[in-house]
Amino acid sequence: MNKLTLTRPDDWHLHVRNGDILKTVLPYTARRFARAIIMPNLKPPVTTVDQALAYRREILAAVPSHLNFTPLMTLYLTAATSLEEIKKAAQSPYIHAFKLYPAGATTHSEAGVADIKSVYPIFEALEKYDIPLLIHGETAAADCDIFDREQAFIEQLLQAIVATFPALRIVLEHITTREAADFVLAASDRVAATLTPQHLLYNRNALLAGGIRPHFYCLPILKREHHRQALVTAATSGNPKFFLGTDSAPHPTHLKENACGCAGCFSAHAAIELYAEAFEQANALDKLEAFASFYGPDFYQLPRNSDTLTLIKSTWNVPDVYGSEAVAITPLKAGETLAWKIRD
Repeated sequence: MNKLTLTRPDDWHLHVRNGDILKTVLPYTARRFARAIIMPNLKPPVTTVDQALAYRREILAAVPSHLNFTPLMTLYLTAATSLEEIKKAAQSPYIHAFKLYPAGATTHSEAGVADIKSVYPIFEALEKYDIPLLIHGETAAADCDIFDREQAFIEQLLQAIVATFPALRIVLEHITTREAADFVLAASDRVAATLTPQHLLYNRNALLAGGIRPHFYCLPILKREHHRQALVTAATSGNPKFFLGTDSAPHPTHLKENACGCAGCFSAHAAIELYAEAFEQANALDKLEAFASFYGPDFYQLPRNSDTLTLIKSTWNVPDVYGSEAVAITPLKAGETLAWKIRD
């Protein structure tokens, strides 16, 4: 196959930051995706509808004039989130979900929730208003091995959340383990999951073998090969519970390549091309369109896109760095060759 035309896809998990980084990275997403769920973990976090609407305006101002792109806004859930704010979010056409970060689990999660059961009244309100809850599914317990934190969260917390709030729409974000895929498969159709390109393409050897390679460091961290294979099986299964969410997370190169490197892989520069590579390796390119373009909007109860995007089999070299000297970002597959590219 040398050409692949898809209904234009959406990205159901995206970080674009703000300021100069936003202006640098957003055009790459807008060229590939019609919409994206925007993560709210800025500093300070986006916790109110008014803050989200201001952030939305900043994002729209950074979209190139020749591209059509719609940011889908989310609110950062905290122990202080009020029921009135949830009602306000439910009434806004621009707010599409709340995001739960366990405190200390990932980048800018300091304002997250330390005691999950304490926010059960918030979950009850989200269930009432049918607002999706997006979960970074890792425990932040210091005594839990970093490679086991997703499984521990599922066993210790998520099973109870799903049982207590059966009508709550939940997206378990950026799953990384066979256990997570199995949990989503066994749950009701109110539970779904997003999958990133790095977790479909790489196992933990990419991060650790031959030296520490910080641009493969993300949270949840890359896992063993049998987990990667389970994720590929889920992504290519044709099951609507699994859909595209890049978790593209831009950090300046100098903050990745230091003694306390930031967590996150920047993939927006070639996101759909990277997914095409993963699906082609699995001999499942015929399953890519539904995964990228259908299942996400269906779960979020939004219309599917009507325009298309075409990929052609044509090799190109990924630059070592994107941006400028002031905002230099090292991408996933920096300096390597990709087999698919977007047709201009």
